[in-house]
Amino acid sequence: MIDIAISAILTVFILANIMNLGGLLLWVERKGSAILQDRIGANRAALLGKLPINIGIINTLVADPIKLFTKEDFVPPNADKFLHWMAPILAMVPALIAFIAIPFGDILVIGEREINLQAANLNVGILYILGMVSLGVYGVVLAGWASNSRWALLGGIRASAQMISYEIALGLALIGVVMTFGTLDLQEIARAQGHMIGGVLPGWGIFYQPVAFFIFLTAGIAESKRIPFDLPEAEAELISGYFTEYSGAKQATFMLVDFLESIIVAGLITTLFFGGWQVPFLMRDGLHLPGDIFYPLPSLLVTLVQHGAFVTKLAFFCWLQIMIRWTLPRFRYDQLINLGWKILLPIALANVLVTGLMILIFQA
Repeated sequence: MIDIAISAILTVFILANIMNLGGLLLWVERKGSAILQDRIGANRAALLGKLPINIGIINTLVADPIKLFTKEDFVPPNADKFLHWMAPILAMVPALIAFIAIPFGDILVIGEREINLQAANLNVGILYILGMVSLGVYGVVLAGWASNSRWALLGGIRASAQMISYEIALGLALIGVVMTFGTLDLQEIARAQGHMIGGVLPGWGIFYQPVAFFIFLTAGIAESKRIPFDLPEAEAELISGYFTEYSGAKQATFMLVDFLESIIVAGLITTLFFGGWQVPFLMRDGLHLPGDIFYPLPSLLVTLVQHGAFVTKLAFFCWLQIMIRWTLPRFRYDQLINLGWKILLPIALANVLVTGLMILIFQA
């Protein structure tokens, strides 16, 4: 019973923080893109007009949400009203609950109880996340179909083709990681990256699977349907794609889903390729340096430092995806499909083959 209560508390903690981070990413995207492109950005709304420097917080985190959630909820006359209402929920819920399998720390010791800092302790965490993320396509496709609009329908069709194309490459990239660490448990993968290679490099997945990292990053951005892979919502061709006929809170939900998917991609990259919560030389009982130098540290301090390391890595890869969005131009649709099937897929298959051969060689 206590374990169930702890899991519930961790789930609420994770979901609350992910929702807040999604809102923060909206501000980073608007002001970060303005800085990147040397323009002012959101600055119309200010706190009583008294702040000497308008950094856009009121605009993006107060004014815009109020505007969206007070707008009319428009439903096209000939649309399927029930599916039109369900589509944003079907898109958001899988993206939201996928993160509960990602560990954000090692062990928190309270008294004699050890709490695993992972809301859902799944020994098949990678499969769970892939299953949840793949369910998001239903919300996108239903949004396009239920709207009874040619532009929305085309966006939904594009989204389904794109997500299927890149999920294959993404899955093959994960196979290389699973073969390297020998487990589907994300917490165990994070723990397996706690050693040092030659006493110098941390034993992170990026050094064992560099090709898989670049494949996963590319496929992950494509799965989240963001520039340069935002063909399902290309405003130059399809107005707003699959959510053209959405307004108010439903439109805000679809916008939030994009950020949630980016957070999932960042969380998986952090866990699989950059040690997750691992900090080089920092172990559960203290700091272990080369030359048998050991500094004992309180368990709570170690846990806080590890959690801070995870959050820092997560924030960096969220920021990186936003910078990529505002740096690269959009692909044509044929280029998008060719990249997935003709380039990423063969490279991912070759990476799995090479990984298997290397494992056989080192085990011989």
